[in-house]
Amino acid sequence: MAGNKPGFLIETALLTHGLYSVDDQLLVDIWPKDIGLLAWVEKGEIKTGNIKDYIPFRKQSSRLMRIDCFNLDKALSEGLSGALTASGTMAVCAKMGIPLAVTGGMGGIGDIKGEQLCPDLPALRDLPVALISTSPKDMLDIPATIGWLMDSGVSVYGRYSPSCTGFMFKHDLVKITGVYNGELPLKKMLLLYEIPAEKRLTDMSILRRAIAAGKEAEAKGQYYHPAANRMIDVLTEGKSSLLQLDSIILNAKWAKMLV
Repeated sequence: MAGNKPGFLIETALLTHGLYSVDDQLLVDIWPKDIGLLAWVEKGEIKTGNIKDYIPFRKQSSRLMRIDCFNLDKALSEGLSGALTASGTMAVCAKMGIPLAVTGGMGGIGDIKGEQLCPDLPALRDLPVALISTSPKDMLDIPATIGWLMDSGVSVYGRYSPSCTGFMFKHDLVKITGVYNGELPLKKMLLLYEIPAEKRLTDMSILRRAIAAGKEAEAKGQYYHPAANRMIDVLTEGKSSLLQLDSIILNAKWAKMLV
């Protein structure tokens, strides 16, 4: 960290819209006190802060939009409020000269309306910011996502493995660039820190029902990912939310080691 500038920022879309059964107090209790900064947009202003700074914003979750790299400038110019996705956080990092962003499950290639090519991918290709993620989300085409990134010149490294096998569920192995070798995070770099296989969910019918819930929300003009996450949370009695929370915390701890 140079001066008072943080070495990385953490996205807030997951914490705001994706952890259905994790209330504000539990989030504060679980979140490490030495891990920050989180980033969000409030009334057209970029905000960063620790978990307690963020909680008053989270309380407004039902009224908050999701802000990515493509609608960030609109949100800023029109005085809007919203949680930042991975690409939105990367765009904020680029504005602030911060080299690294942190997310949990990231976007990719799939059949989600407006996200057939999620903004997370062109952000990795075009912005001078690296990203730490767990994996592309389970409902996406993970081989196509990894292939698009590598074909676009993005290096994809696993913390311990030269492959990607999914997010909360285990999928077929997809080869990536290799195992992370300690190189400082650079632009056009994605670092993956997968959830151990033994901790992942195993009932694939849960994923199918989550996809259906996401599609139903999409048809109503609502956000896909929060609806899908909520369904997985309900069907796993909250296990999935804790799994995702633990994963983004571990990603943030890794980021702290790197910058």
